[in-house]
Amino acid sequence: MSNVSPINRRDFIKLSATTGIGLVIGFHLPFKSLLAIERIETPQFFTPNVWLSIDQSGIATVTVSRCEMGQKIWTSLPMIVAEELEADWSRVRVTQGDFNRSAYGSQTTGGSASIRTSYDNLRKAGAVAREMLIAAAAEIWDVPASSCRAENSTVMHVSSQKKLDYGELVETASRLKVPGEVPLKDPENFKIIGKSIKSVDAETRVDGSAIFGYDFQLPGVLIAAVEHCPVFGGKVKQFDDTVAKLVPGVKHVVQIKSGVAVVADNTWASLQGRKALKITWDEGSNAHLSSEEISRTIRENSRDRGTVIRDDGKPQKVLTGTENKHKAVYELPYLDHAPMEPLNCTADVRDDSCEIWVSTQRPSRAHRAGMEITGLPAKSVKVHIQLMGGAFGRRLYNDYVWDAVEISKILRVPVKVIRTRDEDLQHGFYRPASYHKVRGSLDTKGYPNVWIHRISGSCPYEGLLTMGAAEMPYAIPNVQVDYVTSDITIPVGAWRSVSHTQNAFVNECFIDELAEIAGKDPYRFRRDLLQEHPRLLGVLDLAAKKAGWGKQRNGHYQGIAVHASFHSYAAVVSEVSVDTKGNLNIDKIICAIDCGTVVNPDGVKSQMEGGVVLALTAALYGAITFKNGRVQQSNYHNYKLLKMKNMPRVETFIVPSTKSPTGVGEVLVPPTPPALINAISAATGKRIRKLPIRTGDYGFSFR
Repeated sequence: MSNVSPINRRDFIKLSATTGIGLVIGFHLPFKSLLAIERIETPQFFTPNVWLSIDQSGIATVTVSRCEMGQKIWTSLPMIVAEELEADWSRVRVTQGDFNRSAYGSQTTGGSASIRTSYDNLRKAGAVAREMLIAAAAEIWDVPASSCRAENSTVMHVSSQKKLDYGELVETASRLKVPGEVPLKDPENFKIIGKSIKSVDAETRVDGSAIFGYDFQLPGVLIAAVEHCPVFGGKVKQFDDTVAKLVPGVKHVVQIKSGVAVVADNTWASLQGRKALKITWDEGSNAHLSSEEISRTIRENSRDRGTVIRDDGKPQKVLTGTENKHKAVYELPYLDHAPMEPLNCTADVRDDSCEIWVSTQRPSRAHRAGMEITGLPAKSVKVHIQLMGGAFGRRLYNDYVWDAVEISKILRVPVKVIRTRDEDLQHGFYRPASYHKVRGSLDTKGYPNVWIHRISGSCPYEGLLTMGAAEMPYAIPNVQVDYVTSDITIPVGAWRSVSHTQNAFVNECFIDELAEIAGKDPYRFRRDLLQEHPRLLGVLDLAAKKAGWGKQRNGHYQGIAVHASFHSYAAVVSEVSVDTKGNLNIDKIICAIDCGTVVNPDGVKSQMEGGVVLALTAALYGAITFKNGRVQQSNYHNYKLLKMKNMPRVETFIVPSTKSPTGVGEVLVPPTPPALINAISAATGKRIRKLPIRTGDYGFSFR
């Protein structure tokens, strides 16, 4: 059992404060400036930078500034520091850093960025501490630092074999000047990076002792449930709270910008009081909006010429002069993040301060909400980052923080805003719906010579529509990609891997269709077209080899897909089987990833498996639909998740690499659905171009 564990943030801050250390750090500064500290007289801690503190017992505490939500960064980020520190892993602890832009720079957790954007700085942080501890030991022994080395949380004098524990060096090391440049370890000598290490918070999550945002409690806190308009863009016309105030435990009913809040001394009372409200809504212009209308709008808008984002060769002219043409239309729905832990936020607004305790992927936005609502200066608003369940992009948007801060400001008491899952599903920031028209043609050798892709999406934001489209990697001489936006007033946002999910589906299904028309094997077809992309080719070959491509058993069929996103490369082979009644089963998902240097292989595999779950859920079930301006889904009974019994076996293979680490968390979501669709086509001969899969439309069902 690992001895590494998270420590209480308040205890760490309280203890650290006794050292008198002043820290200056910022990502916009050179690393030498990041490490500046003031002299201290009686140090209890050696704290060379904001990432690391070592106490007199030799315990090293690593501060993580990004947000842990199941992606294992509480383990992987400390591993990076510990590697260069030459620390005994059993003596490493982790604590969550609160929001502090001047100390940590960006603390947004998204874009699969936590490791890839922190790797270099965290290595330097550990290396600086290591070199200072070696220098401290050398000073005590009055020997050259070059005659000493660090290992296993000690410094040893090589010739005499004398050793000092890191804890014994705290006082001396704290008085040394922080070096600007230090040597980093040769990756061949890594002892921690590259090893599978159990999550430091695994046991607390399993036994229920982990404190998530929903669990956090302040003395005297009141619980608030907000009734929002069921139609996006609507607002309160009038309300009657007479019955709501009669519910035992209800203390206040207040109107806020987003709706009406019922504030009580317990959760049950706040929810029952909310049910008792009588509200007349001004539903606004979206009152009659429907999924059919949205679909029709983006379909009709796809007739317009879009904004061109890639234009190679002369695709329109070549297509006109080519006989072997093919076209297809693909359509994808709105998707909700549907996290297991519904949204929540605790706020305490006073005359001169605002404190926020929140599970958020973007604490800077929570901090901004506190400033804008209260009018307080930045230094008077504190954001304490809480442990969160899977968020998948939903907690990039801090609408629930605004509610909590506004209510607390009105009442001048600490308030915890809670949301139920039905409210969460019906008031989200959804992945946009999109409509894709793709045309292509084959040359006389059976390879594509034209690729034209038009994206029409239900939002005005290019970034939520085009990721992965212009980057279509295949060697096709004539390519045009453009997009058309539609300003439909449904809130949209980043869903895990953003628009890579739509465009990988389109790219990988259409290239498969072209391979079929050309009469070529879909794996070898891709392979021939990816010669200029060695890392994509590498994962493609690895996945195909491990899946035994071309060696399928009777009744078993395979589909393949490959995609690059977040600076990483992934390939997926999906295997399905068909029984004697024609029912399909998803048997196995083989995935290969090239994400550069791997810090924790176990963490990578977990992210691959989690990506498969979310991707298959979306492909098989996911769709947010609208009627009379209202979201029709309300919980997991009608917004289904993949069940354990339907989960295929997942095998993950990692391409060895010494390149810088790149993204992992979102990388497998885009290629998984098209690999499945291509396998289904191989099994049934039927092409699915609209998600989720409506099996009744194709004459088969899943076991």
